[in-house]
Amino acid sequence: MDMIAKKAARSKRVFSLELKSKNAVSTASFGNGKGDRVTIEGTIGTLEHAGFVEDTVLELAGTVGVLRVDLSREDLAKPSQKSRERGI
Repeated sequence: MDMIAKKAARSKRVFSLELKSKNAVSTASFGNGKGDRVTIEGTIGTLEHAGFVEDTVLELAGTVGVLRVDLSREDLAKPSQKSRERGI
């Protein structure tokens, strides 16, 4: 997945999760008929690296998988709306 290109094409955040084996997924729930909620739980293994790719994608790499989120350093430095409402 080319997250950087997809980020430029969308205004919403995207993520990718790559796992070496389906055994790394402990739970995958795709709604229960009453809503569209999706839950994916698992492990990326022991953390090997956490950092930014080109300052625009947060990457968490483990022994059995990699999680990438299009979240920049600047995004992390900004207070969220909830934080502003709480005065944090």
